[in-house]
Parts: sequence; structure tokens; C-alpha cells
Amino acid sequence: MSLDQTRIQIDAVDQQLIRLLNERAELVHQIGEIKKKDGLDIYVPGREEALLKKLCALNTAQNGKLTERAIRAIFREVMSAALALENDLKIAYLGPVGSWTHQVAINKFGNSVIYAAEASIEGIFERVAARETDYGVLPIEHSTEGAVHHTLDHLVDSSLQIYAEILWKVETVVMAKGSQQEITVIYGHPQMLAPCRAWLTQSFPQARLVETASSSLAATQAECEPGSAAVGTPLSAELHGLRIITTSPREYSSRARFIILGQRSGAPSGHDNTMLMVHARDRVGALLEVLQVFASKNVNVRQIENRPVPGDLSGTEARFFLEISGHHEEPTLQSAIGDLEAHGATVKVLGSYPAPGWVEER
Repeated sequence: MSLDQTRIQIDAVDQQLIRLLNERAELVHQIGEIKKKDGLDIYVPGREEALLKKLCALNTAQNGKLTERAIRAIFREVMSAALALENDLKIAYLGPVGSWTHQVAINKFGNSVIYAAEASIEGIFERVAARETDYGVLPIEHSTEGAVHHTLDHLVDSSLQIYAEILWKVETVVMAKGSQQEITVIYGHPQMLAPCRAWLTQSFPQARLVETASSSLAATQAECEPGSAAVGTPLSAELHGLRIITTSPREYSSRARFIILGQRSGAPSGHDNTMLMVHARDRVGALLEVLQVFASKNVNVRQIENRPVPGDLSGTEARFFLEISGHHEEPTLQSAIGDLEAHGATVKVLGSYPAPGWVEER
């Protein structure tokens, strides 16, 4: 076929796509009305992941040319548009604009919902608690920096819970207005510079590495100052009108975890994790006793964090954060929590959420 004939066929396919997308939107609207009537959550992360997996399987069965990442990206925007139709979904994220958390939030919820930048973790908790936003997106762990303790501590003091979790592959980009040869200084937040400092020094031997208070400030410097560049997110480069010079090599990439903060836990999906805070007396074998309770129930403890207890000047109290496999509504986990409390520990469920089976990336 000629180029013009092929374009005519593409136009015909596009007409069908528009018709089908609107048919889908009408069905989603019907589901939204039912959910509102029954007081159900509009956004259900377990259902979203199950649908994306099914769509990717359909694509594979049809020998589709699109990759799984492409299918997920396309349908995430389709679902984002549907969420915007049902309810002006508003998402708070740890700012500033162009931060990694902003990038992660858009990757998860798409471009059709409303976003609100917050300068602090406290601000996000306050916005979600006051129902000014539906959900909040917060970092909880970085593979090179460890746990984000402020997030954990605020979960203990709040009635809000982890609703979902996002795994994110962190790849840093170098952005500038000029060419690589012109760069004499590279600005970046310390957490951005730390994991790829060796690579930057090798790739830009003529450039000084200068720490800034935020990635947004680094991008602003690169935007305004000749001969400068910044490290940050692809989103930040887009927002500041900068060109991506290069992306960090795979060996310098890292992984981060983010949570979606909500009014309650996610519904059981059949493959969940739960975050618990366990407060006990600080004595020999205290952690071992906690772990033995879960081992006796055949419950997998996936991760452990230890934090000081506020106000415990004598150091006689211990606070553990445990991520365990399963949903807190399951009888086995209910029994384990009961046993811990029977031994004198205080236990708080910080949230149950679908175990992420996909690592997001830009």
C-alpha cells in the first residue's frame, strides 16, 4: 500500500478507537455511580493491577507489537481520564513541582487528575486527613538512603493508613540548555548526587558538583545560569524547558518505594502486604519474641525497621516497624496480632495494600 492509503487505514482505526474509548467511559461512569451509591472507593489499586496484567496478557496472546510498558502507560492514561470523569480526584505529593514524588504520582495516576504539591510530609498528612485531597503520595524507602523515618513516624500518630505502594526505578538525568561540552557546574539535591557521583565525575570531569536544597532549585539554576546543568527527573527537565543530556547508566540506578496515603487500608486483593508498628519493652530477646510469633503462624516478615520512641528518655521502650506478607483482615494475621498483644506489646496496623508486582519507571 502507498503512504496515503496506509494513513487512511490509520484514520479509520482512530475513529474506532475514539468510539470505543467513549463506550468504555460510559461504562466506567455507570460503575462510578454504583460505587458512589454504595460508598465504595473510586480508585481500587488491586483491581487496577489485575486489569493491567490482563490487558498485557491479551496483548501477548495476540502477538502485539506493543511492549508491556507501553500497554501499561496507554491504559494508565485511559484509567486516569476515567477517574477524572467520576470524581475530581486530587492527589497531594511531596514537592516541589518536578520532584521524584511528583514524577511517581503522575506515573501512577496519569495526567488527568488534579495534583497538589506539599512542602512537607506533615502537610500531606494534614491535607489527606482534612479530605482536601483524596490521597497523598510519599516516599517511604530508598535503596541507597534507607527508610524515610518521618513518613513512618507520622503513620504512627495518624489515623490515616497506607492504601497502596509503588515501587520505582530511580534513573537520574542530567539536564541543561547548552551542550555537554559547555557544562562547568552540575547542581543537584544531595540525594540525587550521592548515588551517581562517580559516574558524573567520570562523564563530566570539567564540571563541579554543587549541592542544592531541592531538585527544583537545581533545575532553576541550570535554566538561568550559562554553562550549568542539573541532575533530576525527566519531568523536571520538561517543566524547566531543559534538554536531557544523558541518563545515568543502569548500574547507577536505584530503587525507591512510595506509599499512597488514604483514609483506610486497601481492600484484600489476594496478594497483599501489611505494615505494622509494634511497641514493646526494650529487653534482650524482644525482637526475637516478636519474630517467633509470626514464624509460629507461618507468616513471612519481609522487612524490619527500628525507631526510637518519642519521650522515652530512659531508653526502656522499643518500636519496630514490620512489613509482613498478607492482609491484616486475614485470620492468621489477626491471630498473630492477638498473640503479640497478649505478651504485652502494643500493635498498630499502619495499612494493608496490594504487593506491587511491577517496578514503575519513566
